Amino acid sequence: MIKTRKIELLVPAKDLNCGLEAINHGADAVYIGAPKFGARASAVNSFEDIASLVEYAHLFRAKIYVTVNTILGDDELPEMETMIHRLYDIGVDALIVQDMGITKLNLPPIPLHASTQMDNRTVQKVKFLSEVGFCQVVLARELSLNEISHIHESCPEVPLEVFVHGSLCVSYSGQCYASQYSFGRSANRGECAQFCRLPFDLVDAAGKVILKNKHLLSLKDMNRSEELEQLLDAGVSSLKIEGRLKDISYVKNVTAAYREKLDEIFARRKEYVRSSSGQSHISFDPQLDKSFNRGFTDYFLKGRHENVSSFDTPKSIGEEMGVVKEVRDNYLIVAGIKPFHNGDGVCFFNDSGILEGFRINRVEKGNKLFPKEMPHVKPHTLVYRNYDQEFEHLLSHSTAERKIGVHVLLSENNFGFSLSLVDEDNLHVTLALPYKKELARTPQLENIKRQLVKLGNTPFDVLDIEVSLTKNWFLPSSVLTDLRRDAVEKLIAVRHTTYPRELAVLKATDCVYPQTSLTYLGNVMNARAFSFYKEHGVQDIKPAFEKKAVDDVVLMFCKHCLRYNMGWCPTHQTGRSPYREPYYLALSDGKRFLLEFDCKECMMKVKPEVQS
Repeated sequence: MIKTRKIELLVPAKDLNCGLEAINHGADAVYIGAPKFGARASAVNSFEDIASLVEYAHLFRAKIYVTVNTILGDDELPEMETMIHRLYDIGVDALIVQDMGITKLNLPPIPLHASTQMDNRTVQKVKFLSEVGFCQVVLARELSLNEISHIHESCPEVPLEVFVHGSLCVSYSGQCYASQYSFGRSANRGECAQFCRLPFDLVDAAGKVILKNKHLLSLKDMNRSEELEQLLDAGVSSLKIEGRLKDISYVKNVTAAYREKLDEIFARRKEYVRSSSGQSHISFDPQLDKSFNRGFTDYFLKGRHENVSSFDTPKSIGEEMGVVKEVRDNYLIVAGIKPFHNGDGVCFFNDSGILEGFRINRVEKGNKLFPKEMPHVKPHTLVYRNYDQEFEHLLSHSTAERKIGVHVLLSENNFGFSLSLVDEDNLHVTLALPYKKELARTPQLENIKRQLVKLGNTPFDVLDIEVSLTKNWFLPSSVLTDLRRDAVEKLIAVRHTTYPRELAVLKATDCVYPQTSLTYLGNVMNARAFSFYKEHGVQDIKPAFEKKAVDDVVLMFCKHCLRYNMGWCPTHQTGRSPYREPYYLALSDGKRFLLEFDCKECMMKVKPEVQS
């Protein structure tokens, strides 16, 4: 017998509607912001909306996780405690947290997941989190397949969650202080100002400009859709899509794309099974490059390589369409295999490497474009479509239904008839119908099946119907309809009352934290977090950067390396730089940031320039 492992596709939702569509399009779990204290301060949701999403998701055995993954002040902890109890009461399946102070609150038995903001990238850290009671650990995005596999082999009992798609932070999550330093907006408090998407000059020690006005810290978007099977084989059980600020069309398209990829794997690899119920019926062809993206990278999944950054723009470029073949006074012709549509948005990089765009008024023959305003574009320029009018119009309508398979049996008993429904999770209901048996004048079998199969506006889909009657008994269509409706309502109620909610409590353990001292990188903001680390063997604990700013500190820890990007890495490359180190990133307002290259850790660090 094959030993199976449940796999979840975890999808973001900025609001209730996004969450509902995530479920419809195949999500096994959805993560959504709480009313407060989430790492996206602008993506908050009411208790009422979260409760509605929980009720809908649980019908399909899908889970709802709520993000409360910011660091907290002492005065915020009582409100957090009250909020957590209410989230538990409405049925939330788990909380994604960063602040260890939460573990010292009076908590209900709700599972806690360790946010990637905790900087989870070592076996020791993952083991510790499991030992104190965390039920799932979100790993750092920068880990390779080998590193993920090593963590799983060392901690096989710990469910591991890994990002597979979406925007990338250039710094290790939870270890970025550039926004707080530069703008007073803390990434660890849900207010990131996206310092990494700004344009910089790269300057050497002599003041020579190496690169000018480029988005040197801006990364492409992650896309691991072709590596899902390798991630499963490495031990990952939760595959996470980024995007709690993304719109509903993004959620629909990306969820459907990953659902299709996973279902294809599950059909071949019987040891992997989905963690929720129901089949999503998608009415469009999902295409990842049609949703917001800055170009794609699998990041460092297979080790360090080039082409992870997006120097020219932090904006979405969309899908590659072809090259400009001909330019006339009021139209241009593009040589490519994909057709354009009226209303499409098109973009290209001009001679200065700056992204420009235009809107198409009219298209002839699929590739003759009449723009609203004629752009300054030259022949042989590569063009992209960053807004597909027809695709977005398609996604603005209903594009998916999710159905749970049921077996239907109509039989007879001593006083009438019985209708039984058994769903794909082997949950069943049987309703008895007291009804006088009378022989029908015409055959009834086809009409009985026709009435019982009508489950169109319910969460169920008929897998098969069995009619087991001794004679051709007469049953009016109206009676069958009422019986079917009552049975469906009962089965929905059974699915809700039998939902297998997981409960968890933190463990009273004397396990020791992997470090004996914590600098500002520990993000210790409150007394309860301080107490937690003290209890687990940390002797020296410094306050969070947000609580007490520190001079001459590293603001960003980046796997992305500019020296490598320029071909000057002494470890991986043979090229030598013609410029003098140290290098600086310079903003247009005059602020400069020192770059340090830690080759032992294969990491680039960004620090404030210290004025002498």
